[in-house]
Amino acid sequence: MRVLVTETLSEQGLDLLRKDFQVDVRTDLAKGDLAAEVAPYDALVIRSATQVTADVLGAAPNLKVIARAGIGLDNVDVEEATRRGVMVVNAPQSNIISAAEQTLALLLSQARNIPQAHADLIEGRWERSKWEGVELAGKTIGLVGLGRVGSLVAARAGGFGMRVIAFDPYVSAERAKEIGVEIMPTLEALLVQSDFVSIHLPRTPETEGLIGEKELRMIKPGARLVNTARGGIVDEAALSKALEDGHLAGAALDVFAVEPTTDSPLFAMPNTVVTPHLGASTREAQDKAGVTVAEMVRLALKGEFVPYAVNVSAGAEVAEAVRPFVPLAEHLGALSAGLAGGGVRTVVASYLGRIAEHDTRVLTLATLKGILARSVNEPVTFVNAPMLARDRGLAVSEMRSTVSQDYVSLISIRAETDEGPVLLEGTIVAKDSVRVIKIDDFDVEVGRANRMVFFRYVDRPGIIGKVGTIFGDARINIATMDVGRRAQGGEALMVLTVDSEVPTEVLERVATAIEANHIRAVSLV
Repeated sequence: MRVLVTETLSEQGLDLLRKDFQVDVRTDLAKGDLAAEVAPYDALVIRSATQVTADVLGAAPNLKVIARAGIGLDNVDVEEATRRGVMVVNAPQSNIISAAEQTLALLLSQARNIPQAHADLIEGRWERSKWEGVELAGKTIGLVGLGRVGSLVAARAGGFGMRVIAFDPYVSAERAKEIGVEIMPTLEALLVQSDFVSIHLPRTPETEGLIGEKELRMIKPGARLVNTARGGIVDEAALSKALEDGHLAGAALDVFAVEPTTDSPLFAMPNTVVTPHLGASTREAQDKAGVTVAEMVRLALKGEFVPYAVNVSAGAEVAEAVRPFVPLAEHLGALSAGLAGGGVRTVVASYLGRIAEHDTRVLTLATLKGILARSVNEPVTFVNAPMLARDRGLAVSEMRSTVSQDYVSLISIRAETDEGPVLLEGTIVAKDSVRVIKIDDFDVEVGRANRMVFFRYVDRPGIIGKVGTIFGDARINIATMDVGRRAQGGEALMVLTVDSEVPTEVLERVATAIEANHIRAVSLV
């Protein structure tokens, strides 16, 4: 497979990609004719300069994943990528520490007039009284947005002895309290109390121009504003006016509505500190971004779960407690489709025990992926699985309960099929090992395997010996065997995992020898 890199990526990231793929670094295409060159590539790795438009996507029939070495995706048509089944990934954790530290650097620089005093001194002026600043201790900082970066800023501001308040309608008061933050019911309530206002939001149609003339007037006189998130959230013209007339004591900006820019009225103001979008510009952040997106590309091209896929409905991140259950959910989905014989019509995925305390939507996606991979002629990913399910009239729902009688965490899949219901239950045991522990109403213990055979018969002596003999005569190695039964002398289920395909004639010999009333071979290769 081929990977196209159109902007500078860390050597660690490139080395990781080169282990598995052919990698072409073409930085000339960041501003060049990408649509004319992208067709042969399976993956595209970019930063902020490359524009991935609908035209580019239309010219990329082989493209499976777009990886942005950073957080923002303003330059990617994510909707069109999703429509075409192209996964979009980023590196959301790579620069959060650097961005938070940049916020604090600007906060301190603004409060103590450090850049201005530095410039004066190197020009030969010693003017201590001119650059009198303010302390952070005892002041209130209002965070507009309490996501990953906002939370890190909150922790660090608390270390300076600041009162931390935040406005974020998606964060509960309980969660905010855990990190020492008071949640404000409205943006206005935050603005009127803040000595410092710090922006930590993405730029969207909803947030563009969020802090305009009206909002700036609500901020208490003499307060200061910091923006290291995205340009355009703060109205720069209104901010210039508020600084010029003295309503605000100062502002510190790392981002601007139009970038790059070297011309702004804010640049000439003595009470501003400005930097050219340096939030992620640390050696550590660049290394982490390169390695992260390289790993996401590797997972995507190998058809494995990609934690930082932004166009997966389950969200961009998966809790560590949930991640080991993703292979289990996909295995149960694939196995249910294999046992179904006919088409799966509805699926109910139930999550029981401790796993139910977490967001389990990605597990339902994994179940769908497992089911559909057996019946769809195109690659099935975590991105297109819901769409393919809808196209096929496959209804899926999920249930959660923190109660699980026998296991700490359990996944139960009930699939209604053309041949009747199929019930599977599974869990994770030591070293994240997958175990199927129930098939229909038979208790079993079966590990993950690519080739499996299922027999139903009446329980009686000699069955195991007959099956073993027939498989041995056919030179088919049985890796494991497990038998579940309802009662002695009642119906039993035998599950074999085998090392090679089982010919139909061998299955028929076994069925005759043990008088099986149902037999099914399932290959998950």
